[in-house]
Amino acid sequence: MKWFWSWYLRRNGWVIEGDIRRDIPKMIIIVAPHTSWLDFIIGLAVRSVKGMDYVRFMGKAELFKPPFGFIFRWLGGTPVDRTGSHNLVDAVVYTFRQSEKLVIAIAPEGTRKRVEKLKSGFYHIARLANIPITMSALDFANRRVIFSEPFYPTGDEDADFETIYRFYAQVEGKHPEQGLMHILSDDKSNH
Repeated sequence: MKWFWSWYLRRNGWVIEGDIRRDIPKMIIIVAPHTSWLDFIIGLAVRSVKGMDYVRFMGKAELFKPPFGFIFRWLGGTPVDRTGSHNLVDAVVYTFRQSEKLVIAIAPEGTRKRVEKLKSGFYHIARLANIPITMSALDFANRRVIFSEPFYPTGDEDADFETIYRFYAQVEGKHPEQGLMHILSDDKSNH
């Protein structure tokens, strides 16, 4: 599939800037802004072209139900039940601690709809599991997928989220009105 996805990205004018660090066996990749179902397609393409088939993703549980749920599992997905409190952070931290190599991609908004703040679960997972966060931006305006250098949460959540907001300030999602720009222009300590 690598040739197909490579053709798909070239055909649609996408370029990839940066890469994930392969010498770091465990990390969380946050992918934003998440405004369209096309984000998933671009993600699959980049994962294949960059040889990152080991990267898993978390998605809403509804995607994993019949008749097509098996496809999302086959593609490396793990369902997340977003109803009620399921102690997801602790469960994922435990999984990271038990694994020798694990890279998970998460959309920090948790939805394609407009949000007023990023969810912080990914941050707490990274902090508690002592793993880095790599940011990946889907810049539809310029047809770029951008990877940051990984960073470890410092424990100063406000400062770390400021770093995250600054990174995503440079990009526009497929549907900009559903993206992060309104958050980025607000008081960034309100994450």
